[in-house]
Amino acid sequence: MTANSPLYIILLGAPGAGKGTQARLLAEKLAIPQVASGDLFRENLNQQTPLGLLAKGYMDRGELVPDDVTIRMVEERLARPDAERGAILDGFPRTIAQAEALEQALAQAGRRVACVPYIKVSEQTLLLRLGGRWICPVCQTTYHVLYSPPKVAGICDKDGSPLYQRPDDTEETARNRLQIYFQQTAPLIAYYRDKGLLVEVDGEQSIEAVHGALVAAITARGAGLAS
Repeated sequence: MTANSPLYIILLGAPGAGKGTQARLLAEKLAIPQVASGDLFRENLNQQTPLGLLAKGYMDRGELVPDDVTIRMVEERLARPDAERGAILDGFPRTIAQAEALEQALAQAGRRVACVPYIKVSEQTLLLRLGGRWICPVCQTTYHVLYSPPKVAGICDKDGSPLYQRPDDTEETARNRLQIYFQQTAPLIAYYRDKGLLVEVDGEQSIEAVHGALVAAITARGAGLAS
């Protein structure tokens, strides 16, 4: 891969691994866009594009959006001028079928994935990150058991109200999210490892340290960084 080649990076990591944060930092560092699958769906649905209407039809019927619709959204996004030099793919591919479809689409344009960093975080830490948010029902102050704990566990610092958890923030919900991830997306780790593209990065470090490790990994793969 030469310094002038488009730089396509797939960022892997479980919910709570900090993937979105790191994708944004890398996009800024490399001067290429962050392409998040969730954002693509919202954009196409909100703008009622042909692909958005097609996806909505499946969703309204309670069906999964087929891979070919998702890959077409990604292809359309990667064809825009700001992605001419590459992109950070965040949240796509989610399955091996999607990975194969992406590989084929890039190959047709004479391009390929440069590197697949995997932000590795233990399940215990992921559960703490995902299930650690608590909220004051009175003043709406948000706390986190790891990053911004209250002075007294379960009690708001400001007004002494008992804190509560939203359903999306409970450990049970977090376990369900991780279970889905490990079932559907974790096989991609082996897939890209077999292709020699996977690079594991310790995601339990600070945000700055993880970013530095990611930049080093990409550089080691011979991908030219933006100055």
